[in-house]
Amino acid sequence: MLERLLKDPRTERTILTLIIINAITLGLETSPSAMDALGPALIGIDRLILAVFVLELGARLVVHRLSFFRDPWSVFDLAVVGVALVPATGALSVLRALRVLRVLRLITAVPSLQRVVGGLVSALPGMGSITLLLALIFYVFAVMATKLFGQTNPEQFGSLGATAYSLFQVMTFDDWSGGIVKPLAETHPYAIAFFLVFILLSTFTALNLFIGVIVNAIDAETAADAPKLTHDPVLYERLIAEIGALRTEIAELKNPRSEAA
Repeated sequence: MLERLLKDPRTERTILTLIIINAITLGLETSPSAMDALGPALIGIDRLILAVFVLELGARLVVHRLSFFRDPWSVFDLAVVGVALVPATGALSVLRALRVLRVLRLITAVPSLQRVVGGLVSALPGMGSITLLLALIFYVFAVMATKLFGQTNPEQFGSLGATAYSLFQVMTFDDWSGGIVKPLAETHPYAIAFFLVFILLSTFTALNLFIGVIVNAIDAETAADAPKLTHDPVLYERLIAEIGALRTEIAELKNPRSEAA
């Protein structure tokens, strides 16, 4: 009975709605004018929603027992809700700001968001390799730029750290042309070619590799979730209902044609 209630689509929609309402109330609590007008009501709604979240998590613990802790999304829900239960007074007052983490429960409530986050997590090993490649590119170009431009422009290229920061500015296109490259080109004509090669290797190559790894990981996560559809009775029944509704619509579309004939 309790398990059926938790898997009911109406329960899922209710929790999703409460998460969105909680996100709005937490945002309104940052406004002094909203707190002056609706402060007690906002605090009451926040506590009521928190109580519902606690009850829902308690029900899931009763149903799943130890398997609850083997599901990373369930542990994530428990962590973000548990932060809100810690007394935010005295030295722990900083935890009051962490109440907004409850909004992240939206990730567990929306399957498409779960796939995106799962893809990002599974892409971390590949992203680590690309980060190492990008760090090597940065180091090589930082050493070269410090030796080439350090004497004429010590503020931006006088040390390895300053050069790395300037290269990061170039990579992100933050005033890279007028603020860095053009002034250098007046005394170092080859500076334009140097930074164009750096941009091609860092921004257009390494950063696009990040995107490729993430997209592949999300595609793999989506493909891995596809077989679960037939094993989840709720999703399976929902799919069957949608197919039945589609067949009915097709039949209704055919009837006028047959009558006209």
